[in-house]
Amino acid sequence: MASSLLALIDDIATLLDDVSVMTKVAVKKTAGVLGDDLALNAQQVTGVQADRELPVVWAVAKGSMVNKAILVPAALVISAFLPWLITPLLMLGGLFLCFEGAEKVLHKFFHSPEEDRAHQAELVRAASDAQVDLLAFERDKIKGAVRTDFILSAEIIVITLGTVAAASFVERVSVLVGISLIMTVGVYGLVAGIVKLDDLGLHLVRQASSVQQALGRAILALAPKLMKTLSVVGTAAMFLVGGGILLHGIPALGHAVEAYANGLGWWGVLVSNLAGGLAGLLAGVAVALVYQAVHKLRTKGTRSA
Repeated sequence: MASSLLALIDDIATLLDDVSVMTKVAVKKTAGVLGDDLALNAQQVTGVQADRELPVVWAVAKGSMVNKAILVPAALVISAFLPWLITPLLMLGGLFLCFEGAEKVLHKFFHSPEEDRAHQAELVRAASDAQVDLLAFERDKIKGAVRTDFILSAEIIVITLGTVAAASFVERVSVLVGISLIMTVGVYGLVAGIVKLDDLGLHLVRQASSVQQALGRAILALAPKLMKTLSVVGTAAMFLVGGGILLHGIPALGHAVEAYANGLGWWGVLVSNLAGGLAGLLAGVAVALVYQAVHKLRTKGTRSA
């Protein structure tokens, strides 16, 4: 009995160690989604009144858990019965990452700052207008954020599934559930902190201590820069991660890049990442341009009808 118990403990310890290693790998591979997820979800509460920001973030976080409760079993079914779908799904997820990143880049170059400022001002006016149904406004915000989260969560789950595809069923379940919890708590915990940075800054500015006031002013100056940095880093990571997935999904290209990078020593890692980023940028821009062209044609057809 004692030996059986020790063997069981050893198996559990080994399993947990394997799960820990695979979870770390999965976290690294989904980091590109995470960076964009933070910026995107923080932006989702823009225009919501200050005392309602955290309840909105909490509501979206609960929706995120529901999303993952749907996606994790679906991923397990795919890995058990349709494992050949994992690579195509990874490719689609990578292509969507690149498309999303390209849309941000194209928006930056082809939309004027005045349009963005006008949209921002419209949101703020809507939230402060007494005639606006704030509960309906919040529900719309929450629904939009949960839809966005579903797409990003699907990308995270598919990428994670590709990481643990060859593992045992228990390991796959453990890693998928672990990643789901880590990403949800991590993302929305940080989102809650980010959206409240300005409140913290204002609170410190109003204190009597000159040190606290200086810290408050620094936080108020840092908050918008932090959001901008998260957005830029997240967009770049989307190209790197998505492009890397696309390259490795096409064995000939992936092996060619790896063979070339391996001959460059420590520069090889940088070259390999840049190749993935370039592939992601080109693929994303191509898909984004096709999407915009189709969208314009459909809009034109609807108006003419």
